[in-house]
Order: sequence, then C-alpha cells, then structure tokens
Amino acid sequence: MTQAEWWKSAVIYQIYPRSFQDSNGDGIGDLKGIERRLDDLKSLGVDAIWISPIFPSPMADFGYDVANYCNVDPRFGTLDDFDSLLRSAHDRGLKLLLDLVPNHSSSEHPWFTESRSSRDNPKRDWYIWRDPAPDGGPPNNWISDFGGSAWEWDEATGQYYYHAFLKEQPDLNWRNPEVRAAMMDVLHFWFARGVDGFRIDVLWHMVKHADFPDNPANPAWRPGQPDYTRVHQHHSTDQPEVHEIAAEMRAIADAHGARVLIGEIYLPVRQLVHYYGSEDAPGVHLPFNFQLIGAEWNARQLAERIAAYEAALPPGGWPNWVLGNHDRPRIATRVGPEQARVAMLLLLTLRGTPTLYYGDEIGMADVHIPPHRVQDPRELNEPGIGMGRDPVRTPMAWDASAHAGFGPADPWLPLHPDWAARNVAAQREDSRSMWRLTQKLLALRHAHPALAIGDYRAVDATGDLLAYERRHGDDRVLVVLNLGATPQGFSIPEWAEALSVIASAQGGSDPAILGPDEGYVLG
Repeated sequence: MTQAEWWKSAVIYQIYPRSFQDSNGDGIGDLKGIERRLDDLKSLGVDAIWISPIFPSPMADFGYDVANYCNVDPRFGTLDDFDSLLRSAHDRGLKLLLDLVPNHSSSEHPWFTESRSSRDNPKRDWYIWRDPAPDGGPPNNWISDFGGSAWEWDEATGQYYYHAFLKEQPDLNWRNPEVRAAMMDVLHFWFARGVDGFRIDVLWHMVKHADFPDNPANPAWRPGQPDYTRVHQHHSTDQPEVHEIAAEMRAIADAHGARVLIGEIYLPVRQLVHYYGSEDAPGVHLPFNFQLIGAEWNARQLAERIAAYEAALPPGGWPNWVLGNHDRPRIATRVGPEQARVAMLLLLTLRGTPTLYYGDEIGMADVHIPPHRVQDPRELNEPGIGMGRDPVRTPMAWDASAHAGFGPADPWLPLHPDWAARNVAAQREDSRSMWRLTQKLLALRHAHPALAIGDYRAVDATGDLLAYERRHGDDRVLVVLNLGATPQGFSIPEWAEALSVIASAQGGSDPAILGPDEGYVLG
C-alpha cells in the first residue's frame, strides 16, 4: 500500500458541524469547536474527519444549499479558522475531508441570480430551465426528493427550473462545460489549501437525461410513503455521462497527491460499483456502500449482502462500509443499544474503509424532536412519514456539565435525554462503555494488518451467527457475531483454536458459546 492509499487503512469520522462543539455561545457548532475536540478524536483512534458542508449558505437545507463554494459560512467561522483547523488536524496526523455539493447550488448563489435574471443572460444555461408542458404545467413528472414537483415556475422569465431537492436548491446543468470548469476550479481551490479529499454529495444525481422524459411510475407506491418514490428515478439520476465527470474529478485529486474522493450514491450494488470507473478512466476512490444501513438486521441476510458486495467489486476496487450518517436513523435506534455494540464490531472489522458517524461511539440514539423545535425542511414538507433528519443530528454530549459540554448556550436541537450519563467523559472512565469498545477496536485495526487491509473470507455459521476471517500474511483474525437475543453455539475452525479473544461486545470470554448480543474478535 502506498502513501497515496492512506484511505484504505483509515477510519473516517463524520462530523455534522452544527452539532459537534459550539465555541462562541450561539448554540451552533463551529470550526473552532471542532479544533478544540481534535485531541478527543485522536484519543478515540480515528484517522480522518469528514465535515458536512461549511460553505456560506442561507441554510434552507443546513448547508447543502451553497451560496459560495470557496469560503466559510460566518456561523462556522472564517477561512482563517478553517486553515487553523486543518493545520491542527495535520499536526495530529489526522486527515480532513470536506463535503462538496456539486449537483445544486443555493438559489441565492450569484450564478443563479444571474441565470434567472433573463433568458439571455450568459449564465442562463448554467441551470436547467424548460418551457411548460402543453397544458402549462411542469415539463415532466419528475418529483423532488423533498416532495412535490421538482420543477419551480419562474414568473419573470416564463420558464420552469429544475430542483431535485428544495426549490431553494436549483440543480446545476453539468452538460454545460462552463459549469463543469467552474466546479473543477472549486476542487483545485480546496486541494491547494491542503484538504485531503471530498465526500461528493448525491453524485448519482448530477446528470439528467438530455431529453427529460417522464420517469416511469412505481406501481408499488402506497400513500404514506415518501412522495418521490411514486416514480422510479430512471431518467433524473444515474446517467452514463456522470462517470466522465467523476473521472475528471479523480484526475484532479490524483494530480494533487494523496487525496481521496468518496461518492454519495444510493444505488443497488450492481450500479454502485460502476462509480469506481475503469482502469482507463478511474472514478471515485470510494463509492459509499450503504448496505448496512438498508439491510434487515439478520445474520443470514447480512452474510449474503457482504458476499454479493465483495463479489461485485471490480479489480482494484476497495470496499467501504457505513452504519449511519446525517440522513438515516442511528444504529442504536435501528437495532437497540446492545446490538449496537455488535454492529460496531461488524463495522470496524469488515474488509474496507469504515465511516463512523459522530455520537455512535457513545451509543447515541435518535432523539424525539417536539413539533415546535423541528428544523429539517424534509420533515416540514412531509410531516409524519418518518423522513425527518433532526433526530439524528442532535448535539454531541461531551460531559455532564451544562448543555453536555456542547457549548455555553442552549443548542439548536435538543440533547438526548440520558446525556448526563451518556457522554464522552463518563464513558472514557467506564471500561465496559461503548466509547471504550470503539477505542479498543480502532486500536486493534492499527495493530493488526489483517483488520486494516487484510482479505475477507466467510466462515461457516448458522442461525443468528455471522463469522468471517481477516488475513494479511501470517496475521489472522476471526470475527464471530451473535446478531440475536439468545445464546448460540459456534464451532471454532481448527486454524483459529490457538487464537485468543482480543475484543468482545459484552465482555464475554467463550467464543464457542456466544451469549445474547455478543461478539468476539480473536487474534
């Protein structure tokens, strides 16, 4: 493995900046707050941090509506604050990744202000404008991911513009070479500043079918399901031309040295793996693999998904795994607090690069948000169907002081109810805590090449058990997980009989009989 491939053995830690650490008392996390907590992250044992968007924004979608791609929103700090954070991270051996949002800008971005000013403006074609349908309605049946038509009428110029998300997030026209060049300049700007990579937001959305045909209806849709699932997004996403864009981004990243590109792509594995690109035109280094987020928590189904993913990877394609993020329910809510410990063993011992969502290391669960405190436009647009993301974006709990050590003022979203006990300071002192389990697993990844970069091989297991071997040279590790609530017997392979338990989910010591919610790492 070369220095340029540091990301293969790394563990990435996602920070939602509004909710990590408030340094100035406005109730919102910021860059100085993140810098203040770098030693905590280094102590935990992660290798890289990915920060959700920090660019200037009206915050219609909390930073995913960008008004300037080459600056920092005053809520989070300044470019000088960012440079200080980057230096401090690098001084500690931590890499830093930013969240790039290239599919759409804010409707307040100067590019869009010009584009909507008249049909003759040079930037008109920087966004996607279309005449009405013959009946005067939207040009086609495409639906916004936030509900309703994806087309917004502009009275002044007599056309509709396309927005895959909020109407305040008009989609850029990536078929326009000027748009493409301008956004590539953004990559150059931040790479020159020293960032180690990007997570690319909704990469599979970036190009649309050139003729804008209707999307086919989804016959399985039922009332109460998200509005956008009424159609299959065959023509509004995952177009073949997007791979040329990914290849150009990759070439820029490679030209700047040891950098990494991660693509957000919610697609079946057979389509996902195309985003690795080819030998002649490499794509992103890591197309995000969300198999663990969407799977039923069932040992046999997980074993099948892991095997299918491994089999689908192209030559040289490096795997990656994600348990949670800022858009999906937390793992402790999905599987319960005890199984969340088993899930952490799974995430940090599978082959590939894992991404750890802030707060999962202390077992944070989704937080109930009272109606008067709802912030997320997705919930406000389609209330009551479970798409709101506020519950998974709540403030980090650092200690038992006021506001859980998040900051000197009431935070922008409520804390989890057990924050006085479920916080980093308390769990650092508890040898059986989730934080200490996560720290131990991260240390094992650094100590065992088998876990960091080794091969994966399934081991025979039945019922609620999931088992596999990791191996690199003479370093061999066996992982056995009980995804159920009843004891399970396990026949240890002959090659592993001399191994000893080096980590366990619940503190057990007999891998031949796994208790409920138990998991073992033997090495």
